[in-house]
Amino acid sequence: MRVGVPKEIKVHEYRVGLTPASVAELVAAGHEVVVQAGAGDGIDCPDAAYKKAGAEILPDAESVFKAADMIVKVKEPQQQEIALLEPRHILFTYLHLAADKPQAEGLMKSGATCIAYETVTSRTGALPLLKPMSEVAGRMSVQVGAHYLEKEQGGRGVLLGAFQA
Repeated sequence: MRVGVPKEIKVHEYRVGLTPASVAELVAAGHEVVVQAGAGDGIDCPDAAYKKAGAEILPDAESVFKAADMIVKVKEPQQQEIALLEPRHILFTYLHLAADKPQAEGLMKSGATCIAYETVTSRTGALPLLKPMSEVAGRMSVQVGAHYLEKEQGGRGVLLGAFQA
């Protein structure tokens, strides 16, 4: 299979669908991987690391979608990415379809097979791809809460862990 990794374009999204280590595993299993130039910049994984892992670097998202059978992303596809999907594609990413009717309709219209990470279930009924994201969200909640406790954000200026009567 030919797997494609486009650069994430959603605002403030810096992650990437596959790391160089993941690319190396796919290549070792006999798959081909194409990665959009700069896709890993947000996590400090340069194109050279992807090349070393066996990926081909392509200049833009259009080239990645054209070359790949499966598209691996982190976030739900944006409208310009949905427009690049074809019935031959398999899209593998977080989708959150219930909250985004235009996205759901666009994906259905594309004819692509779309697999949401949040729906992948193990034999025991666990959600192995959702669990780590839930752990991240739980840890981030403390940081976000602390930010909003700051005076500049309208909070009381209280340090976490401090008790004030």
